[in-house]
Amino acid sequence: MISATRRLHLERHRTDRIGWLRAAVLGANDGIVSTASLVVGVAAAQSSQATIVMTAVAGLVAGAMSMAAGEYVSVHSQADTEKADLDREHAELAADPAAEARELTDIYVGRGLTPELALQVSEHLMAHDALAAHARDELQVSQALAARPVQAAVTSAAAFAVGAALPLAVATLAPRASLLYWVAATAMVFLALLGAVAARMGGAGMAVGAGRVTFWGALAMAITAGVGAWFGAPV
Repeated sequence: MISATRRLHLERHRTDRIGWLRAAVLGANDGIVSTASLVVGVAAAQSSQATIVMTAVAGLVAGAMSMAAGEYVSVHSQADTEKADLDREHAELAADPAAEARELTDIYVGRGLTPELALQVSEHLMAHDALAAHARDELQVSQALAARPVQAAVTSAAAFAVGAALPLAVATLAPRASLLYWVAATAMVFLALLGAVAARMGGAGMAVGAGRVTFWGALAMAITAGVGAWFGAPV
């Protein structure tokens, strides 16, 4: 029976969210910024509303596919590197386990343990699962941070599509005369909300997260609008 003086110590960590959270935030942010910037740039060039909406739809589809492919290739490269390192470590453990034990002991000594205690810890961990111990403490590869290419690709594509759908909807519904301003204003609101939610999920300050995302999104739209107005047709 648990003593009355002992209390359950429940901890909530966020490292297990890093993979999909990064992909989701990146995808949604890119979806909002790139599509809103496309709409603002084409609108500044005095294009018709039908052309603007068609451009936004094309941007949504192309962007989602590009995000999926880019994330898959990038994260898969990371996964390949991790696998190669683990295979090499497995071979080294088989060839010279004593040297690998000394290597692990040195790591623990460097982290503050006494040589005697570090030796005991390395011996116990290697007896339990030598490869896992070296993966975690030597290679810095853990289950929570392991690369997951398919998860990253699907999350990025879906998040991009959701993010891009927001300025697309505004471009479809807003009056043509004020479409540029509606899209720019609502995109900054969407970005602020995204930044705040992402910061909250990641345990960071919501105001800082919202401000950072909004600033760069506004800058992207301003530059694109300037380019569109420069090269656009006269009114």
